[in-house]
Amino acid sequence: MLRPDYPIRTARLVLRPFQEDDLDVFHAYRSLPEVHRYLYNDTASREGVAELLARRINEHELTEEGQRLALAVCLDEEVIGDVALKWTNEANRQGEIGYSLHPAFQGKGYAQEAAAHMLKLGFEDLGLHRIQAECDARNEPSWRVMERLNMRREAHLRHHELFKGEWGDSYVYAMLAEEYREPI
Repeated sequence: MLRPDYPIRTARLVLRPFQEDDLDVFHAYRSLPEVHRYLYNDTASREGVAELLARRINEHELTEEGQRLALAVCLDEEVIGDVALKWTNEANRQGEIGYSLHPAFQGKGYAQEAAAHMLKLGFEDLGLHRIQAECDARNEPSWRVMERLNMRREAHLRHHELFKGEWGDSYVYAMLAEEYREPI
């Protein structure tokens, strides 16, 4: 079980549960074509993002397998993205991380910093054995973050799913608890 003390402070960021008043900024970056292109949700409409935000608001703790911890990534009190840790398998102590950032804040190490803290929560606080991350193979900035986190590319899944009307390739990265070291 994982119930973090909020807000979580990293070197430059604050990670906190989503709030209803985050809708405008959440929709502003989640609906951008360059962000929405690689996300699984089918809609970038305000209504669709509002439904997603309503789910995210309740994803602030992990009490059982299958749940997601989804947090707003804030810089100087401004929401600039989101980060998640999913508890995928309790018996085998498996998890998955994900992240999304407004393009204006990409390339500055914020995604890496937020995702590194999710690895810390997964390994140190939840006691996971393995954490993976997956992204579209065309999303180089995303898989570069995984590599900077010292995650290992384990798979290149070719045409393994229909994604937004076309066959998609994915990269799967992972890290074991024994390979984990405190984030930079």
